[in-house]
Amino acid sequence: MYPKAGTYVSIYSFKHDGHVRRNWDQGFVLESDENHYIIVTNKTWVVDDDGHHWYTREPAICYFYTDKWFNVIAMLRETGIYYYCNLASPVLYDEEGVKYIDYDLDYKIFPDGEIVLLDENEYILHSLEMKYPKEIDGILKKYMAVIRKMYADNEIPFNREYNERQFQQYLEMLSKQ
Repeated sequence: MYPKAGTYVSIYSFKHDGHVRRNWDQGFVLESDENHYIIVTNKTWVVDDDGHHWYTREPAICYFYTDKWFNVIAMLRETGIYYYCNLASPVLYDEEGVKYIDYDLDYKIFPDGEIVLLDENEYILHSLEMKYPKEIDGILKKYMAVIRKMYADNEIPFNREYNERQFQQYLEMLSKQ
């Protein structure tokens, strides 16, 4: 079971201990199959576990994988495409929405190609507090290298032209609703 293209779903980011870290009220399902979901968020209502709530500032194309330990948010800004890569469990889908476990480490990739690793201290703290299994560290390190290689090779979801086409497809699908 996976979300149907042309519908809206909620997105839930959990922490390893099971609590909901963040919830996106709705994302538009652009494409989905047994391997991945492509979901667009655009001025989407977001609620954090600390009660903070906000709207996303720009359209973003979110790539979720059922077999990879990361997801990618391609944020479409006037200054270029920024990529936010969450090291996270493979995504699941049920009647409540799209769900994954966020493992703290993130890459932010800027339009000029700069790659910054974020939240290393948070990862160390949470791995101790929430007792991440030892295997998680190896899995995440493997996928950190996968992300960097995919970006270097201009693979989807890091291909600018592909993201622009996906956004145009989103606008066309919306205009037909």
